[in-house]
Amino acid sequence: MFRKVLVANRGEIAVRVMRACEELGVRTVAVYSEADSNSGHVRYADEAYNVGPARAADSYLDQEAIIEAAQKADADAIHPGYGFLAENADFAEKVENTEGIKWIGPSSDSMRLLGEKTSARKTMREAGVPIVPGGTDPVDSTEEIKEFGDEHGYPVAIKAEGGGGGKGMKIVRGPEEAEDELESAKREGEAYFDNANVYLERYLENPRHVEVQILADEHGNVRHLGERDCSLQRRHQKVIEEGPSPALSDELREEIGEAARQGADAAGYYNAGTFEFLVEEDPDRDPHDLLGPDTNFYFLEVNTRIQVEHTVTEELTDIDIVKWQIRVAAGEELTFEQDDVELEGHAFEFRINAENAANDFAPATGGSLQTYDPPGGIGVRMDDALRQGDELVTDYDSMIAKLIVHGADREEAVARSARALREYDLEGVVTIIPFHRLMLTDETFLEGKHTTKYLDEQLEDERIEEAQGKWGTETVEADDAEVTEREFIVEVNGKRFDVNLEERGAHPIPVGGDGAVQAGGAGAAGAAGASGASADGSSGGSGGGSSAAASADGEQVTAEMQGTILEVNVDEGDEVSPGDVVCVLEAMKMENDVTVDRGGTVTQVAVGEGDSVDMGDVLIVLE
Repeated sequence: MFRKVLVANRGEIAVRVMRACEELGVRTVAVYSEADSNSGHVRYADEAYNVGPARAADSYLDQEAIIEAAQKADADAIHPGYGFLAENADFAEKVENTEGIKWIGPSSDSMRLLGEKTSARKTMREAGVPIVPGGTDPVDSTEEIKEFGDEHGYPVAIKAEGGGGGKGMKIVRGPEEAEDELESAKREGEAYFDNANVYLERYLENPRHVEVQILADEHGNVRHLGERDCSLQRRHQKVIEEGPSPALSDELREEIGEAARQGADAAGYYNAGTFEFLVEEDPDRDPHDLLGPDTNFYFLEVNTRIQVEHTVTEELTDIDIVKWQIRVAAGEELTFEQDDVELEGHAFEFRINAENAANDFAPATGGSLQTYDPPGGIGVRMDDALRQGDELVTDYDSMIAKLIVHGADREEAVARSARALREYDLEGVVTIIPFHRLMLTDETFLEGKHTTKYLDEQLEDERIEEAQGKWGTETVEADDAEVTEREFIVEVNGKRFDVNLEERGAHPIPVGGDGAVQAGGAGAAGAAGASGASADGSSGGSGGGSSAAASADGEQVTAEMQGTILEVNVDEGDEVSPGDVVCVLEAMKMENDVTVDRGGTVTQVAVGEGDSVDMGDVLIVLE
């Protein structure tokens, strides 16, 4: 077993991995950006290293900095969690080639084979796993899209080869949309995955999203741990996950599970992974009539990592997937057979996102947890990293916690979930808890008839607004008391440490010219408390760019959410008409067109490509 594991991630998943390590007797190392210097995963770890500024590309995505931190800490393994570098085969290969450090995950070769969708589709087709009708070769021209549409019909899905979660996927509903959507899909693929290749698939009108958890070791043992239903999504981002699926018959469940196991075996896959499938829902079926073995299902993709919703499977099977990730990486063999895997009861996972569901799920731009009292009781599990008084870090994903609920059956799990969500006392940050409470009263969801398109196309906005007004909390900005930062050099048992100290609303600690604490300094330090130590002595703080200030008079076009400017389509002096797209804003991993409500002349462009903007920032000024 490993001595020390560095977790190359943040937030609740970092804490989740660290807890598994602690139970295995393994010490843990956190990495953090300057924006995360006070975050929960830093507090939990045995030691922590600063790896750069708030911008993810300069910290959590800095491969060299992560490996250097592992070497400084003398860690003998790296666990990537999910997101960031978790599915980056190049990073996995670098870790594999670093002496003395083991990669906790599938091999870099498997990640390349199954992480890129075109090669994954080829592998699954050869293994006899059904795939969605479409091509496996990259598409370069609009003519290819039009020919595919003529053959298979519209709409057509253009998908980024390295994509996932809806990122890099565009829907072409007619030949006239082919050129714009192809360009957008390629751009997203390049931006998110450093891979502009795209391919085509038939776009299913009524799909369910069903995925199968896989565990495999390096000794040839492959097990599937049952399925999860992730059909409740908005903009292809999962919101509530559950298991087992409320729509599948036992026969269909076994077919899909065996297809996943067969695919993993054919690819020589080991460690944890998730095989995702689309299942064609029958919109006319009675809720009591489950989908039978004659139902069409198609391989979608493989997630070559731990999933956000792995907790659902853990509750159903009582198998600690993260512990097995670590054990498999250490060379251990699975100790259970496929017949030993049984799904007991029903489980839900609710993503507690800092978003306002009534405002198109716009992410919070700040806030402080004035009250944080999560639910408990039998069958209730919380995966989180925040604590009362913490400030919300908005530089990354908006998910702040996960509520997982288990019951003897789906009916009990629904009732227990409703109770737990009522108990969840969280004030100071807006969340989607009201939305979750609404869904537990929604007839379509309770009947298990929802598809991946239900939230975007069928659920009425008025119901979400009513739930937010009834049960919602408001964002309260964090205390803006002046923060004074000091850097000190201290020695403990002869070992030298660089310490960063933050004082909020207090008089600065007097220090001498050499940085030593003067008389009375120790008392002040004891009262203020240290914010944490970094390996390189760099201080905490905020990061990221901001848009230029607007100075011209006229009508201002402002950002509706925090994000990054991907493209600016106008220059000063340009004439625009109502509905014109003036720029493209990336937020929540999706591209959002910013349009103008009326025509006019552009008098100022306040942003450029690559700029970070906050909600309310001026983007364009019109006259």
